[in-house]
Amino acid sequence: MVETAVAWTKAVERADGPTSLVLSRQALAPMERTPAQVADVARGGYVLVDCGSTPECVLIATGSEVALAVDAAKRLAQAGRRIRVVSMPCTGAFDAQPQAYRDAVLPTGVPCVAIEAGVRDGWWRYVRGPGAVIGMDTFGASAPAKQLFEHFGFTPENIVRTVEGLL
Repeated sequence: MVETAVAWTKAVERADGPTSLVLSRQALAPMERTPAQVADVARGGYVLVDCGSTPECVLIATGSEVALAVDAAKRLAQAGRRIRVVSMPCTGAFDAQPQAYRDAVLPTGVPCVAIEAGVRDGWWRYVRGPGAVIGMDTFGASAPAKQLFEHFGFTPENIVRTVEGLL
């Protein structure tokens, strides 16, 4: 809801081209954000959950996949892993940020796992080295959302396995 409100505001303010808001039909639990995080939504990508020190791995997600990333990060933290979750609602806005900001959000040399219930191709540029993209390269599957998420690996368990495989 917060990211949608910020996106709507930016869309209304934008005078140099079109804007697309792509929204989920799923019922998603709200995520708490600090005022600084709310301000950083407009930057396209921001740290939603941090581990308090240098992360061992960064999970990058957008939309409905953010809750999966947060759940996986909690499970990994319980196992002693230092995991950061980055919400990336707008890659174009993130790419326009100064390099110092982008490096602060996605530190160089830290493995990343991008989680996108859509095409994987564009997410590899954020993984930057050792990492993975959990996504889809097919179209047209039909089933209830929960079954499709399990089929394509959009589960906290699969994210945890993927991260552990990198570390």
